[in-house]
Amino acid sequence: MKTFEIAVIGGGLAGMIAAIALGRGGRSVALVAPIAAKEDRRTTALMDQSIRLLDRLTLWEKLRSAAAPLTSMRIIDGTDRLLRAPTTTFRAAEVGLDAFGYNFPNKALTEILEAATAGEGNITRFTDMAESIVISPERVSITLVGGETLSADFAVGADGRGSKLREAAGIGVRNWSYPQSAMVLNFAHSLPHQNISSEFHTKHGPFTQVPLPGSRSSLVWVQDPAEATARMELPLAELGSLVEAQMQSMLGKVDVEEGVQVWPLSGMMAHRFGKGRIALIGEAAHVFPPIGAQGLNLSLRDIMVLTDILCDRAELPLPADAGESFDRRRRADIMTRTASVDLLNRSLLSDFLPVQMLRAAGLHILSAIPPLRNLVMREGIEPGRGFRDIPDSLREKLKRKKA
Repeated sequence: MKTFEIAVIGGGLAGMIAAIALGRGGRSVALVAPIAAKEDRRTTALMDQSIRLLDRLTLWEKLRSAAAPLTSMRIIDGTDRLLRAPTTTFRAAEVGLDAFGYNFPNKALTEILEAATAGEGNITRFTDMAESIVISPERVSITLVGGETLSADFAVGADGRGSKLREAAGIGVRNWSYPQSAMVLNFAHSLPHQNISSEFHTKHGPFTQVPLPGSRSSLVWVQDPAEATARMELPLAELGSLVEAQMQSMLGKVDVEEGVQVWPLSGMMAHRFGKGRIALIGEAAHVFPPIGAQGLNLSLRDIMVLTDILCDRAELPLPADAGESFDRRRRADIMTRTASVDLLNRSLLSDFLPVQMLRAAGLHILSAIPPLRNLVMREGIEPGRGFRDIPDSLREKLKRKKA
């Protein structure tokens, strides 16, 4: 039986980044996962805090050429309701950043992560799936489909919504669904995007365009499931005309690329995010709609906390209660982000006039009051950052007054 300090189960983006972070933190890591599919046509937007993590792991420079900066984010009320919110633009320069984050193809990041895991001396890759997992107070034993058995002092579940590690730990989940589907696609356009992401709020959900390098963008179009299914069957040219019309021709002529996908929207949250010798990260712990670029960013915050707990004293044995520490430290962030995404999504679906009034008023206030807008932007980039920056902001204003 091969023994390791940590076993990471699951080889998606979160699983591979966790394995790299923990390996470079000085722990011996078993990465239990098949080689990731290379034909993932989706894209991911990572915010500044997540980019800084990739930079610390020496991955960012390899990815930079495939990424497009998000210098501005624009919210547009695309409904035909009586009470419509004003267009609100958030600019990275207002909070002292060149960009809120960067958008890139998942395929590019996957290739970089595969190479990094293969080259990391502290990572041993097992490409068989985990068939059974036994968790005891002393260790976690994992039997692979091929019959090999591994032993680890701690296990990280990055194995998705149907997590086998979560099931072995006896951790339940809460599931919910939405009357929506998300159409995901990439498209070329005739006018430059100027590194601006535009999010149209429609009566069926957000229609979010995010820049890619060159004259290309990615799109997440949340819509009625029946309409999404019907549009999926359209010729690409006809679908491109619909996308252009929804965007009010802001980017000129639109040419939708091959690989359009439609996903039903739902959510899931584990009752616990860790206990004893296990922790759950990514979609093994939390799933919510692709709104506000929160999914992988939340997962990378899982990894930051986990690395801090497990690698702070890498010369010492792993504590038997590390899972409880992880659960305590991640609970507030995960629950807050899940609730905020859920609330935003449901507010768009609501025909209840007071809800529409509150949403419109909230965006109007953000548009009209720069300090509040800056606070919201900082919190969106990094939880707690907005409030931590308030004292520095006040000191800067006092300095300017004295000068």
